[in-house]
Amino acid sequence: MTKARDLRDQSSEELVSALDDARKDLFKLRSEVIQGGNVERPHRIALQRKDIARMLTILHEKQSANRAT
Repeated sequence: MTKARDLRDQSSEELVSALDDARKDLFKLRSEVIQGGNVERPHRIALQRKDIARMLTILHEKQSANRAT
């Protein structure tokens, strides 16, 4: 789980890269569930979704701050 204060310290490019990685991980987790495989830790899907939402929120904050200045 990624903390919001840690994400705020990253640049926008780093956040976009981390967001892409998180989305790929979520896709892999979901595909394991769909294929009927036994997922070791199914709660990771919810955690991954929350991390993605957190990253998007920080990105939108940075974009709106850039527009305001």
